[in-house]
Amino acid sequence: MPSDPLILGFDTSAAHCAAALLSGDTVIATQHEDMAKGQAERLMPLLQEVLDTAGVALSDLSAIGVGVGPGNFTGIRISVAAARGLALSLGVPAVGVSLLDCLALRANGPVLASLDARRDHLYLQRFANGADKGPALVPFEDVGTWAMPDLTCIGQRADEVAARIGAVHAPTAYAPASAIARIAATRWQRSEPRPAPLYIRTPDAAPARDTGPVLLP
Repeated sequence: MPSDPLILGFDTSAAHCAAALLSGDTVIATQHEDMAKGQAERLMPLLQEVLDTAGVALSDLSAIGVGVGPGNFTGIRISVAAARGLALSLGVPAVGVSLLDCLALRANGPVLASLDARRDHLYLQRFANGADKGPALVPFEDVGTWAMPDLTCIGQRADEVAARIGAVHAPTAYAPASAIARIAATRWQRSEPRPAPLYIRTPDAAPARDTGPVLLP
């Protein structure tokens, strides 16, 4: 078993089920499956497969990192509920990580991170050393109000955002699950609140038929 702390990061906030196991600064096992639905059934088997690939057990984990959104409401609840349950049963910390933070991880200079929120809206957050802004749900036509000098756009529709505001765009440094594990590795020894969904957009009036796990306070 690796001597460094083992951090398991996972995410189902979008149309995927993804996990990564981090030891030190190295991802020693990872898996990503695109799927529009079925994350609730697939998540735990996928986590076990990642652990099996690395030759470790759940009881070997030092901490858990989980993507808390923004993104799909049901998907976020699935992952957050799983992270809380695993943390409680294993007696290890669980760290909630924003997917917007993941996009900006180890990027240089001011960054505008974006996720597609559909209906011609974006989830935006600007990371800029004293000029931070967001996270927020923003109509695409209003992205110009987020411009600033030397800004790099990263994430979904980043090329469109960059063209709109006269900025440059760049790829992300890490896949979502890897970024979640890496960010959790910097926070798990702090006193962190339990992971909670980061929705930003208010739910639609009609709930989905598959409502996902209920999160207890």
